[in-house]
Amino acid sequence: MGLISWDIRIQGLVQGVGFRPFIYRIALANDIRGWVENNNEGVRIMAEARHENLTQFIADIRQLAPPASLINSIEVSEKAFDGYPDFNIRKSSSVSDAVTEVSPDIAVCSDCLSDMRTQAHRIAYPFINCTNCGPRFSIIKALPYDRHLTTMEPFVMCETCKQEYTNILDRRFHAQPVACLHCGPHYTMFRKGLDAPMNNHIVEQLSQYIDQGLIVALKGIGGYHFVCDALNEDAVALLRERKNREGKPMAVMTGSLEKARDYFQVSEQEAGLLLSWRRPIVLLNNRNPLAASVSKGLNSTGLVLPYMPIHFQLFELVKTEVIVLTSGNLSDEPVTISDALALEKLFEVADVVVSYNREIHNRTDDSVAMVINGKDRLIRRSRGWAPSPVNLQLNTEGIFAAGAELVNTFAIGKGSQAILSQHIGDLKNAETLAFYEESYQRFTALFRFQPGLVACDLHPDYLSSQFARSLGVETLEIQHHHAHIASCMAENGLDEQVIGIAFDGTGYGPDGTIWGGEFLTADLSSFQRSCYFDPVPLPGGDLVTAYPWRTAVSYLHKYMGPQANWNTLPFLSGIDPEELDLVLQALDRNLNCPLSSGAGRLFDAVAALTGLCTQTKFHAEAPMMLESIMAKGIKGKYLVEVIENRIVFRKMFYQLIKDIHANVDQAVISAKFHNTIVSIVLTIARKMNTESGCKKVVLSGGSFQNKYLLSVCEQLLSEQGFEVFSQSAVPSNDGGIALGQMAIAAKYLENKSI
Repeated sequence: MGLISWDIRIQGLVQGVGFRPFIYRIALANDIRGWVENNNEGVRIMAEARHENLTQFIADIRQLAPPASLINSIEVSEKAFDGYPDFNIRKSSSVSDAVTEVSPDIAVCSDCLSDMRTQAHRIAYPFINCTNCGPRFSIIKALPYDRHLTTMEPFVMCETCKQEYTNILDRRFHAQPVACLHCGPHYTMFRKGLDAPMNNHIVEQLSQYIDQGLIVALKGIGGYHFVCDALNEDAVALLRERKNREGKPMAVMTGSLEKARDYFQVSEQEAGLLLSWRRPIVLLNNRNPLAASVSKGLNSTGLVLPYMPIHFQLFELVKTEVIVLTSGNLSDEPVTISDALALEKLFEVADVVVSYNREIHNRTDDSVAMVINGKDRLIRRSRGWAPSPVNLQLNTEGIFAAGAELVNTFAIGKGSQAILSQHIGDLKNAETLAFYEESYQRFTALFRFQPGLVACDLHPDYLSSQFARSLGVETLEIQHHHAHIASCMAENGLDEQVIGIAFDGTGYGPDGTIWGGEFLTADLSSFQRSCYFDPVPLPGGDLVTAYPWRTAVSYLHKYMGPQANWNTLPFLSGIDPEELDLVLQALDRNLNCPLSSGAGRLFDAVAALTGLCTQTKFHAEAPMMLESIMAKGIKGKYLVEVIENRIVFRKMFYQLIKDIHANVDQAVISAKFHNTIVSIVLTIARKMNTESGCKKVVLSGGSFQNKYLLSVCEQLLSEQGFEVFSQSAVPSNDGGIALGQMAIAAKYLENKSI
């Protein structure tokens, strides 16, 4: 058979990951003639050879693709034979308003770490990278992904780097951030009180400062970090004090997986996640103690392994085995990316600022993940994932999903994809809102996006919803928990009726109350509230999130009234009697006491009742503490009632008070409470199955970040014949809301066109 010609178009994560050099190499291996190019739609190949060679060529593309690439589709069409003399790589082109995927930032690879010790022009060079690793999303300004459209544009390559960049067979061929000691970015160190910055021996000095107990602000891939010795309690406590971060746990870094196992329990699945090219922070159970102020009493800590060259260099010199690596910001502001701002503001916390002279264009926090039932579960989706899309089976073109108010991300729709933003944060201060609006503008430019429909939360006061409405196009308001269920459905490719169980702290309900303990019969078009936690008044409204004892008092006031006998309850011993009296008066008179069915508030109440947490220092502290202390092997549970469609906790609170007065250990009470919630899930799922015949159960909402709750619910529901769906690649917390909004809006447009 003679030579034929194929036009091959590949879509997915195929730019910025060494894909064209890979194509070139396997084209030569398969005796292919033609060319390959990047364009804004993906990668296009014109290939001429015998049919069997072309078939093997396609098979090699699928089987041998670079590790950080992700192929969504390969389309092949036959073309007229042109008789190309060889195979070459063409210059990038822009052919339409469609876009290819933008690579997330990738951890430095082992080959580059080896080169850092052997290549003369890169000995100890802390910005070494190649087509398989290095910064991507954080430096890109526009597509296609070429150097002049990144923040590497000001750095003119030396002749040595240029030869590598233009050599098709070199690992750095068209690696846009390629640079070396002679032509690339460099670090500068600033010490508080010293006029002259340091430009030499920075890693050596940095390691000494850390070992001396100083706090360093170190510029990372997507923003600054605060760094200190994680085994030095004085240093960590001082960091907390200066940063105004009283209670929230801090992430740490060790130099290797082997060293990590000295301090943490690490399963093989967790090890794989830690070592992946995405390099997230992974929540692990503690083994040996760090400084007490790192985790503040919790039994788990977030660990990340080195992912920048300077991290590896640092651990070769620093004496401590573990360092704190936490976001370089003040209070709840976004992580700092501006060098000028770092020198102005981060010195309020740090003794030393270490910067470099390449701009961070797109801010990205570290991603956070954990492993439950053998599956990776994202808690915060940012560096290493953003802006990779989620593929849907619906047309998303022109849809903007604004996301939620807390742990916000947004999404834009292109084709059949939801392109999720990096983690934005809590939209409650001007700086974070400005970051949200700036990121939206950058995404619309980068991905050539024009909104035709916006989807936002039903809550009238969410700043994300207000921004969505300000865009001046058709707006679809979506109930918060419907979006949670739809998010899980979208990730799992579901488009049918399901039993949706959404547990979180807060979501605005159509009835004007606060929802959060929800059992929904739902599909992507609509939902029905089948069952829910019995609502209680929240005295002081949002104030209860900072003072969980108020919610505990509300539950006791509702279910016990005068029988509560307030003077005998230990958890109120530290509460001002006058403040307690004011709360009781507010409950009696229904003054500023919005109703809530939130699962998060129920967890708060139990944590407060046991005396674990009557006042919080950070979001979700009370449920985290309750989970952290839970005793193992406890089978007992408390009683609840299902009255019509309400799950009533009267009996549970009577039993809780009885256990407290009997001095039952907090860990046992926590276990019995968790077992009660699991029992409720099973009971109501069976009830809904009987009513609807549906066997597919979807679990979503921030409360399902509780390892015990999710793992046991999945296991027991499956044992009872249910098909259970939960989230992995997208957070089940409000960071996944935008995906659910996108799926519902896409279904709305599909139904509208019928």
